[in-house]
Amino acid sequence: MTLSTIPADARLYLKPTWYVPTPIGLNDGAAARMGNGLIWFQAYELTALRGAQRIARVTIPVADFADAIIALPDRLAQRAQALAANVSAQRPPLALGDRTIRFDAPQVMAILNITPDSFSDGGKHMADPQGAADAGFAMAAAGAALIDIGGESTRPKAPLLWEGDEIARIVPVVERLAASGVAMSIDTRKAAVMEAALAAGAHVINDVSALLHDPRAMEVAVAAGCPVILMHAPSAGDDPHDNPAGYGDVVADVYDYLEARIAACLDAGIPREKIMVDPGLGFGKSLTDNLALVNGLATFQALGVPLLFAGSRKRLIGALSNEAPAPERLGGSVALAFRAAQLGAQMVRVHDVKESVQALHLWRGLADAGLSVI
Repeated sequence: MTLSTIPADARLYLKPTWYVPTPIGLNDGAAARMGNGLIWFQAYELTALRGAQRIARVTIPVADFADAIIALPDRLAQRAQALAANVSAQRPPLALGDRTIRFDAPQVMAILNITPDSFSDGGKHMADPQGAADAGFAMAAAGAALIDIGGESTRPKAPLLWEGDEIARIVPVVERLAASGVAMSIDTRKAAVMEAALAAGAHVINDVSALLHDPRAMEVAVAAGCPVILMHAPSAGDDPHDNPAGYGDVVADVYDYLEARIAACLDAGIPREKIMVDPGLGFGKSLTDNLALVNGLATFQALGVPLLFAGSRKRLIGALSNEAPAPERLGGSVALAFRAAQLGAQMVRVHDVKESVQALHLWRGLADAGLSVI
């Protein structure tokens, strides 16, 4: 199928491809930049779907893109143009109190779980707020731009937690870190926990249900005026992994969900510059789904907001590594973080901060060296 025969009711997606280390030496207009980062590319992969069926996949050089999409039906041509503009749109910095997080290079979010049962580090910081805060200080000192504090496990089949207990776990830690000016996000689905954490000094809401689990969550986020991270999960109910229907095309389905949640936030009054997205690796997704999401990660750049990638110690690493247990997935976690950076992720969520920061320093050095070639 050619562009001219794609029906007007198709769903259209755009993924940057044909990466180059530098635009220097190329003809004008031959390469485009991804956001305000260090990644340049020479083509878009345009995919059209009808339902779950892929009806077209065409690679279009950047230099030919404007002329090529004229062949599409008007609605789709306008969408293709908007998606390309989103890929290259600036990702404004996040102003978090005295801290500013810039997205000209990938940043690290550190995981600090105050839970007894998280899949990888449950129980490590329970009942010791000062010890948990000290761990957060160490993560910040190691280079983490944002400390993500969670008081409820969202592993598959995790028991439900009363919001009062969740607040009691996280607030003493947030208060200690806030007193030293550490930038923090609160990993929760509950509006009351969001309110308590923000009042204690947290700066960002990171919700695995994309502000859908709690009917008050959107209201809290709007009232606070804080940045939000919208993650994809197949269910906004008690078990975010519940997914009996599965996916048609997992990349497209996750994209559609996140696009709709961004629109809902904009309609509610949350500005685009305060929205990030996370495709929810491992949440209600098979190994095949997860690998497709990693390989298709650059597609989410067309949403036009910063992309958070959270692959640290997750199940797909063990599945590809002789069932290595979670504490033995450092190599795979660093590899995933590096790959996410290559595909444009503006932030990676990790357990192993020092090693991940070092890997991203290497990525940045290689990117800088590529751009300096004359």
